[in-house]
Amino acid sequence: MKYADLHVHTFYSDSTFSPEEVISCAKEMNLAAIAICDHDSIDGIEPCQKLGLEAGIEVIPAIEMTAERIDAEVHLLGYFVESEEAWFREKLKEIQRSRIDRIYKMVDKLKEFDIDVDPEAVLKKAGKGTVGRLHMAQVILDTGKARNMKQVFDKYIGFAKPCYVAYTKFSPKEAIETILKAGGVPVLAHPNLMGRDEYIEEFINYGLRGLEVYHTDHKPHVSRRYELLAKDHDLIMTGGSDCHGMGKGRILMGGVRVPYDVVEKLKEEAKIIKKNR
Repeated sequence: MKYADLHVHTFYSDSTFSPEEVISCAKEMNLAAIAICDHDSIDGIEPCQKLGLEAGIEVIPAIEMTAERIDAEVHLLGYFVESEEAWFREKLKEIQRSRIDRIYKMVDKLKEFDIDVDPEAVLKKAGKGTVGRLHMAQVILDTGKARNMKQVFDKYIGFAKPCYVAYTKFSPKEAIETILKAGGVPVLAHPNLMGRDEYIEEFINYGLRGLEVYHTDHKPHVSRRYELLAKDHDLIMTGGSDCHGMGKGRILMGGVRVPYDVVEKLKEEAKIIKKNR
């Protein structure tokens, strides 16, 4: 039976893995397919697809976009987005610029807690990728001002924490519409981390097509809850490890995998979306 990990990042966002390392790991994990879901970036798709072709690994073009409500950060995955669309690339460049501005604002807030961070060090940590809070957290750890990644997020830079800064004015509706316009299948990422199940029905009305039921941070009873919710609303049930290379302290790829027929369902839904645009 063939399996897929439908949530993988590269160093074009906040993973430590190059495309070569991503494909090598996927091969080692005996995966038939992976989805490259970098944060607000599609730059990792093409190099991974070329390497995947040589290695016999199917690489699904995808993205992870961030939206916000006043009381929740919402991550949306878009599967089979058409990455060559000029308007889509320009929109992502705009978001990437706002991510850089955000780093400087967070640096100012961190000073209030006696944490001095060089914004250039954060940008250097990001390298060619879109800069994010994981890069900021790694630099904060380098200062010795926090014990671990969890403390950095829980105390300083997690959503609604004192040094958190929003970088996007995207609403969930706008993010879903953007993915649909790009021909992609919008899926709510790790819904339990969002912590607001009551919003899911609203997102369905905007065009949400699936739920990431299976995720590294979803315990079995949590996944069962989302299985029922997905069945009740006729949503595609996806799953993935959310692998960031060693960015989260260990390699997660393949730890969460779904049968390949989930990929087939996403492909069929993408065809319908593209036809109806």
